[in-house]
Amino acid sequence: MTLRAKTALVLIAIVCTMAVSSSHAQDKFRLKPGAKGKVCLDCHETFKEKLKAPFVHTPVKAGDCSDCHNPHASSHGKLLSEGVNRICFSCHEGIVPEKARSAHKVVTEGNCVKCHDPHAAKNRNNLLQAGNELCFGCHQRIAKEVAGNKFKHNPVEKGCLNCHTPHGSAKTMSLLKSDVPGICVACHKPDAPSFVKQHMGYPVAKSNCSSCHDPHGSGSRGILWGKPHQPVVNKMCNQCHLDPSSPNALKTRKAGLDLCRGCHNAKMNEILGKKRVHWPVVDKMSCENCHRPHASRESDLLKGTQLALCGECHRDTIERLDKSAVKHKPAQEGNCTKCHLPHSSNNVSLLDNTNSINLCGTCHDWQKHSSHPIGEKAADKRNRNITMDCMSCHAPHGSDQKRFTWYDVKMELCVQCHEQYKR
Repeated sequence: MTLRAKTALVLIAIVCTMAVSSSHAQDKFRLKPGAKGKVCLDCHETFKEKLKAPFVHTPVKAGDCSDCHNPHASSHGKLLSEGVNRICFSCHEGIVPEKARSAHKVVTEGNCVKCHDPHAAKNRNNLLQAGNELCFGCHQRIAKEVAGNKFKHNPVEKGCLNCHTPHGSAKTMSLLKSDVPGICVACHKPDAPSFVKQHMGYPVAKSNCSSCHDPHGSGSRGILWGKPHQPVVNKMCNQCHLDPSSPNALKTRKAGLDLCRGCHNAKMNEILGKKRVHWPVVDKMSCENCHRPHASRESDLLKGTQLALCGECHRDTIERLDKSAVKHKPAQEGNCTKCHLPHSSNNVSLLDNTNSINLCGTCHDWQKHSSHPIGEKAADKRNRNITMDCMSCHAPHGSDQKRFTWYDVKMELCVQCHEQYKR
């Protein structure tokens, strides 16, 4: 026998020995017949009750506990084989459309268990709660509004999923099943006589319904937003728009400030007569930069809360406020107009008073807590000798120091001016 043949026989013998050895090892660690899944229940006995729920997760039902859990050791909680953010997506990877226009925050964060029970539940799709109760657990503001609405929107009563997708939407915002007005005209037929009459004959079939109507319900008839514009309430659309028979019926009769002047002329003259006018007022969009023309959830027909609305332009101020450890109460509450006039002012920074001493004095009796000279006779040497006032020492929105001073009040603040006391 040649050396080559002898070598081949030795290799075959080794492979056979390894195969037998491997087979014995597998037999040693192989589960007993019929033990798949059941072996886990030997220790997790209380889990048997869980399996009696009407809806059981497919791998649990098949006894494939190891699809999600490592039976021996793991670097993740509850012996999960992957991190919580990834484990569900290993099977349900297409749950959020690629390049989704809107996605549910809990889904993108991988917090599937905020809505679903990973093992078994009383509700379809292993949901923790049924219907609107589940959504309202997080969306409490909407829940409170819906409960208090005098005029209900029928789809909301039947369930949020009538209009929204729970995970993500490829083409629409706010997780809507289809864009507005498409989703609205699926139920509200624009050619119906009652629809035409309610809208005074205006061709609104392709308009943004939510510019007037609150999709979740309202305290106003016709589910108008809680703070509707008076011409809308009075159904006087032609006060601002061309007649419904016009080829461009939805076009406004005038643009920008000129349109609003029709009713608010005295207010406009007052605004434009001051030294400093807020930029959005004189921009070509003018009033619509901050106000909704038809109806709003907020007072004064604002597009959003003051903090959110002002933050669209003054993002740097809002970011500094967010980072401040100590916040001035009006700023913290988002009440910008407590100190600033929103349209125009004769004062710097559109302040609602001649100077910060008078303004701060409307809430704070500074004379009782400060003997430091302030006012016209005291000059701030750090700042071109302008008048020493409240903002010379205090940040108006907030800071990291007590009483929102610019620096630590014990030493660093004072030596900004009193240099002779520097260490």
